[in-house]
Amino acid sequence: MTDVQLAFGPDDLRIDAAAEAERIAETIRRYLMRVRRKGAVVALSGGIDSSVTAALCVYALGPERVFGLHMPEKESSTDTIDYSRLISDSLGIDSALEELSPILEAAGCYRRRDEAIRLVVPDYGPGYKSKIVLPSVVDSDSFRLYSVVIEDPDGVQSTHRLTTEAYLGIVAATNFKQRVRKMLEYYHADRLNYVTTGTPNRLEYDQGFFVKLGDGSADVKPIAHLYKGQVYQLAAYLGVPKEIRERPSTTDTYSIPQSQEEFYFSLPHERMDLCLYGLNNAVPIDQVAMAADLTEDQVQRVYRDIDQKRKTTEYLHLAPDLPVAVDEVSTH
Repeated sequence: MTDVQLAFGPDDLRIDAAAEAERIAETIRRYLMRVRRKGAVVALSGGIDSSVTAALCVYALGPERVFGLHMPEKESSTDTIDYSRLISDSLGIDSALEELSPILEAAGCYRRRDEAIRLVVPDYGPGYKSKIVLPSVVDSDSFRLYSVVIEDPDGVQSTHRLTTEAYLGIVAATNFKQRVRKMLEYYHADRLNYVTTGTPNRLEYDQGFFVKLGDGSADVKPIAHLYKGQVYQLAAYLGVPKEIRERPSTTDTYSIPQSQEEFYFSLPHERMDLCLYGLNNAVPIDQVAMAADLTEDQVQRVYRDIDQKRKTTEYLHLAPDLPVAVDEVSTH
């Protein structure tokens, strides 16, 4: 093995899990003291990010001051509730089940989504399933457009390119799911005098993979600074069950199972971690390419995609725009 091969790799993203858990725990404790809240509410999806967030809150506050929420809906994966209950049981925290489907039906989530799909697939209706997908970022330099994958009642799948109107309509409708979850999370936080928690990791937070005023809204975001692989390192240290640590990441938003890779990132998180870290830390591109098992041209495509997502999702990170008061203007 050459020196270049040893220059950069996954070990650069290793953390001292014990020290990091304590550092995050201390920030959680200090925040609760400042805002005079007693504990934390965590929305549990059964995935690695929400599980680690819950485990960190328990590490910081104790199980008696952490409350979990299980919030499935009719299009959730059949095993979502099993995994989310596994983490609440393993942590020994109180939790509640909130079934979202009636709220989503009343808001027209499914109806509005189906109407948007019918803009490109007129036959779409009862008994059909769907998900939206994005082509791989490393395959070519061509402009990437979302498509909808349809499964008819006989199980036959087909893929259809989405128009801008259809894509925006589908996303706008499915965003009800994240916003309803956050609404219920704040309800329980208010009644318990707790804070709400956000569960995005660094890849998701940096790249805008969250819904504004949905899963992007929270009082504390304990893992938003951690690369996905670092979240897994903390999961092992904090004793998150192996079944959850080995579960593939999923959006759990569409009726056809869908990975985060095919929906948004276009690369497995191990490679995205290396590329984002390399870009953030000015690692020579040949070293990033070798570590991520990509060509230098492919890494450049990933970098361009990262920069583009940062630009297009900047709005998601912005606080409300407040005009300066007239009396403040006159004093400057």
